[in-house]
Amino acid sequence: MKLLDMKKTMIASAAAVAMIVPLGACGSSSETTSTDPKDASGEITIWGWGNGMNETIAAFEKAYPKIKVKYSSTGTGADTSKALNNAIAAGKGAPDVSMMLSTDVSKFAQEGSISDLKEFGANDMGKDFAPGIWGQAQFGGTTYGMPIGGGPMVFFYNEEVFSKAGIDTPPTTWDEWYEDAKKIRALGDDYYITNNAGDRDSYSEFNAMLWQLAAQPFKLDGENLTIDLTGDKQVKKFIDFQQKLIDEDLVNTSIRNWTDDWFRSLSDGTTASLAVGAWMPTNLESSSGAAKGKWRAADIPQWDPDHPTNAEDGGSVFTIPSQSKNKAAAWAFINYATHGDGAQIFVDHGNFPALKSILNGDEFKNATNEYFGGQKVNEVLSRAAQMDSSSYEFLPFSTYAQSIFGDYISKAYQGETSLKKAVASYQDALIDYAKEQGYTVK
Repeated sequence: MKLLDMKKTMIASAAAVAMIVPLGACGSSSETTSTDPKDASGEITIWGWGNGMNETIAAFEKAYPKIKVKYSSTGTGADTSKALNNAIAAGKGAPDVSMMLSTDVSKFAQEGSISDLKEFGANDMGKDFAPGIWGQAQFGGTTYGMPIGGGPMVFFYNEEVFSKAGIDTPPTTWDEWYEDAKKIRALGDDYYITNNAGDRDSYSEFNAMLWQLAAQPFKLDGENLTIDLTGDKQVKKFIDFQQKLIDEDLVNTSIRNWTDDWFRSLSDGTTASLAVGAWMPTNLESSSGAAKGKWRAADIPQWDPDHPTNAEDGGSVFTIPSQSKNKAAAWAFINYATHGDGAQIFVDHGNFPALKSILNGDEFKNATNEYFGGQKVNEVLSRAAQMDSSSYEFLPFSTYAQSIFGDYISKAYQGETSLKKAVASYQDALIDYAKEQGYTVK
């Protein structure tokens, strides 16, 4: 899966039209009972998206000749989630294996729509994966998905612009970052340390920053859902920090992520840095080529340098829908694609690795990147993925939460209201929606 495709999937609208699932995509009626992958046989269907899927499936069928795969490309993460919802509501039609955004795991797990993978030994595999990436596959203390890849937060910066502003080294704390923001802003009217328009495309970074702060604004316990963006002390710390940046004009609030203006600003250095997922290098190389040799990667700045932590900005997993008729064969594929030889195939096609064995491998870590001036960027990315990470629980309707995020939060970044008031209004909207979905909200 291309890293840009993974990021674009994260920001896909909840209003995306549901995929029309082909008849061949229904769960197989052939079932094997053993949980050992080598004993699996029969036919399975898979829903997913992105590069590397066809190649991984071909390699899997060669390694497991008794299993036949029918694959349906379901467009995006939002499309796949909606199609799976439709199949669940209908009581039939779900695949044996479904790719899923990590942010959707809690929703499908708590309603019993995807299988607990502990019977296959998945709970014992966590030590083999990067901690933040693995954490996104968990719900209620057990494993519901196997990670395909993730997006540990990394600090990417234009070394040339930083040097021009008199900054010799990248910031190690967010307080240092704030001081650097003022120096870069002094370079001229167009220069900012970063951009943030508070729109829906900044939703994932919003959650990642709360995650790094160890905030816990959301908690699901059965039908009881806690939504506490206004009372959580760590969320307040983030809001106050962002409000200071807005008030002092230290972030560019007029440029949205993933737009032509954004990539132009990354090319000419007027947007001088990004705190974003480790999938970003490919996007810079493909869309901001004029800045080749100027960008570098560094560890994400810390709130508490004595206790460094990180967070995830993106990720996807493979799950087994509860409707599957051949869970043993489904597990055989998932195990191969995420914990076996297939994991390297996904990495070879642009996916950020989840397995420590790949992250720590010489081939991955020692590769130099000419776009980043010959830096061994993967050393930084590997370190970011394996940094300590607290747990963070997403809303069980994260796709919807993202779809309305900009309607409320962007008003603060455009100076129409305070961020504190914007977040409070956003929280009210989330609570109203949660109640409509049948949750008891605290």
